[in-house]
Amino acid sequence: MPPTAPEVLEVALPGVRLSCLTWGPREAPLVVALHGFPDTAWTWRHLGPHLAARGLRVVAPFLRGYAPSGLAADGYHVGGLMADAVALHGALGGDERTVLVGHDWGAITANALGAHPDSPYRRIASLAVPPLGAMQGAPLRLAPRQVRQSWYTVFNQLPVLPERTVDRWLPKLWRDWSPGHDGAEDVALVRAAWPTRAHVAAAVGYYRAIRAPWAAPPAHHAWARTLGDVPTVPSLHLHGADDGCLQAAYAEHAATRLPSTARFELVEGAGHFLQVERPDVVDDLVADFVLADG
Repeated sequence: MPPTAPEVLEVALPGVRLSCLTWGPREAPLVVALHGFPDTAWTWRHLGPHLAARGLRVVAPFLRGYAPSGLAADGYHVGGLMADAVALHGALGGDERTVLVGHDWGAITANALGAHPDSPYRRIASLAVPPLGAMQGAPLRLAPRQVRQSWYTVFNQLPVLPERTVDRWLPKLWRDWSPGHDGAEDVALVRAAWPTRAHVAAAVGYYRAIRAPWAAPPAHHAWARTLGDVPTVPSLHLHGADDGCLQAAYAEHAATRLPSTARFELVEGAGHFLQVERPDVVDDLVADFVLADG
């Protein structure tokens, strides 16, 4: 488990209660860290203590629908994740120094908020998914392989089947997305965060929402309107060179379309879950970015 055990904080937000792991003193500058799929807040077990040792406070929520956080009253959409991140900023006393860090769905959330004029976050860092708008125009030669790798996005939109077969596809995704990495510890943590079929349905609900975006609440629509944009605030984008979920070539292409306020780093020897595979590299890159002036 983590080198430094976190405290647990419960935060009641509109529509959902979030359970958060926290490291560092309450009065320190805040970093909010969002996990992705299929993962949990424990994905930040290395970064949290590392940033706390450098004088920061890290709060890592279990996303809506992931136990011990509650099931959401208003559904599972990226706009909802954005709304939760904004509400956390306020509930935790965030200020202009507060940084948002995200991986996978958390990265999509961070990238979209980095482009939103109403976001309270003035710096963002995203891992494993570059800004969606920056990936436009990627070489067509990448598409056949990516279609094969992205089978799960269609599978997760099917009714019932993902809930019934979770113990087959969950470890497979970790094996395929981070080749050579032993993800057994994290697979067990994810399974603990999905104790019922309702929790599995919540986790795959973000994919099911893709086919019916109009079903999201209006407040979530208002946040999600920058989903396909590029962050305008200072940003850091990290990608594993061996990522089996999204080819690194997409991230390298996206890096050429980012503004001068963005920095991109390809992390060698890491796949999709780079923060647990190469914490020796990722922790310092994120810490240097968070603590940088300007």
